[in-house]
Amino acid sequence: MVTEEDLRGWIEAGLKCSHLEVHGPDGVHFAALVVSAEFEDKSQIQRHQLVYRCLGAKMGNEIHALNLKTLTPDEWKQ
Repeated sequence: MVTEEDLRGWIEAGLKCSHLEVHGPDGVHFAALVVSAEFEDKSQIQRHQLVYRCLGAKMGNEIHALNLKTLTPDEWKQ
């Protein structure tokens, strides 16, 4: 079973985050708030793709669902 710490580590290993919150009460369904300067000038789809790349084949396998909120540091401040 995937833990919140696992998911947090995988995202942080592939994406420089200024803030990251991960919640997953059952080990297969998760929600994450990811704040990264790498999201600047990216669409929501492109932002999500950056996060999904960090997770690779785990998406759809160990991780059945991931609700993402992706923000730039400026968006997070607001």
